[in-house]
Amino acid sequence: MNLLDIQTQTIDAVKISASFIQQAFGKISNQDIKTKSLNSLVTYVDKETEQQLVVRLKEIVPDVAFLTEEGTIIQTENDWQWIIDPLDGTTNFIHGVPVFGISVALAYKNEIKIGVVYEPVRDDCFYAVKDNGAFRNGMPIQVSKTTKLQDSLIATGFPYYDYSQTDKYLDFLKYLMQHTRGVRRLGAAAIDLCYTACGIFDGFFEYSLSPWDVAAGSLIVQEAGGIVCDFNGGNNFLFGKSIIASNTNIQKEFYNAMKDYL
Repeated sequence: MNLLDIQTQTIDAVKISASFIQQAFGKISNQDIKTKSLNSLVTYVDKETEQQLVVRLKEIVPDVAFLTEEGTIIQTENDWQWIIDPLDGTTNFIHGVPVFGISVALAYKNEIKIGVVYEPVRDDCFYAVKDNGAFRNGMPIQVSKTTKLQDSLIATGFPYYDYSQTDKYLDFLKYLMQHTRGVRRLGAAAIDLCYTACGIFDGFFEYSLSPWDVAAGSLIVQEAGGIVCDFNGGNNFLFGKSIIASNTNIQKEFYNAMKDYL
């Protein structure tokens, strides 16, 4: 299986679906919005994009399992698996905030081998193949070289349905406000991870995430020279519902600060 060829074809497939998203941006009405669960929204754009991606990705690598946010396909019995978020940042998309994207990853036995994240509004494509580096629109990217947490810009995602750790999260947020250059919340974890990979952010953390939120972005961070782990310091960030990512310089300080709260 030639992963570099598959990556190229995956990028092409993602960009075709991204054009559909871009055409629909700004045209969503209240009638188009459905609620899956508390503060978890979906539109026909999410579902149609996912269906398009499943069809195209099946053509690229036949007989591969799928893990998709909107449940377009139930096919899990295979060591190889596509992990798809057709529209990461749906709430932003609905409200006209231009921060959202498509996230597609190919995993082998739960190890991510290919990651592609595409932002339609910015025409920005981030991608990586395991052990081949990370790229943004054809140019190699690396995590930042910031050496201290106090000089760092940190990204996060606010809890929107799982409030079990809200108080601890807010305490850590207060700590970061006082000990960093600032905290940003864009509302799309895949993009937060890519911005960490290319050095816009120095670190990112969030809990209560799903595999499709982090699969592609986590590989891109790692291939850009960063470190990714779960809140326990392990590697279960894909299914463990927590993730912390940063450059190597601040990782220890960032993680140790987080441990005191989360």
